[in-house]
Amino acid sequence: MLTLEYHFNEPHTRTFYGYEPGDAFYEALIEAHRDLDEEQSALVNARLILLLANHIGDVGLLREAIRLAREDVVGG
Repeated sequence: MLTLEYHFNEPHTRTFYGYEPGDAFYEALIEAHRDLDEEQSALVNARLILLLANHIGDVGLLREAIRLAREDVVGG
């Protein structure tokens, strides 16, 4: 089952608030897109999706994530 609650962590890092590792992820994501045009940014996103999907490896979980992502964009 897909985890929908915040689930960020950074091994060997102590945080005082659960969202701090999530903030680090978003900061890294924003930095990855710095100085890219719209097409380059879309390519980085596509490559990141494929890399993370390969890491997850569970096709059922990936299908659920795709369904939820699309549902949020086009509605139920």
